[in-house]
Amino acid sequence: MFVLFNTSNIHIVYASFIAYIFVNLFENLIHYNIGRFSNKNIKFVVPTKKDWIKIISVMVVFAIIQGLLTILLNKFL
Repeated sequence: MFVLFNTSNIHIVYASFIAYIFVNLFENLIHYNIGRFSNKNIKFVVPTKKDWIKIISVMVVFAIIQGLLTILLNKFL
């Protein structure tokens, strides 16, 4: 029977999730500022609380997807 989640797989998802969040948080801040100031002089501005919620929500969804894909690829490759 196909078992997707076991103890070692959960550790892979956790490590993948944490790495994705930390690395991509900085990348998303850069993209946020480029998009916000694309027709002006580029500044570095911290997003509003509403924008942070949007950014982190999208990041969490994709971090979960990355973790699940990591398990599947690890299992089948």
